[in-house]
Amino acid sequence: MFAEPKYDYSKLRGRIKEKCGTEGTFAREIRRSHNYLTNVFQGKSYFSQKDIDRGSEVLGIIPNEIGVYFFTKEVHKNETK
Repeated sequence: MFAEPKYDYSKLRGRIKEKCGTEGTFAREIRRSHNYLTNVFQGKSYFSQKDIDRGSEVLGIIPNEIGVYFFTKEVHKNETK
């Protein structure tokens, strides 16, 4: 059984701040609630294809850069005791 992937949205969050000012403004621009966006960033939900399409348009992300913003997997260092 595979674990659900966790994504690193730090680059996306930076772009949101740069282009929209706040995550709430971005959420409204993609026709979602701020709560929905919070759930995505906490790994409790995922962006739909429509959200990615709208978000890319709002943020001026070109198609070949979508993966960098929406699909960068979190990297965890091995824990030692």
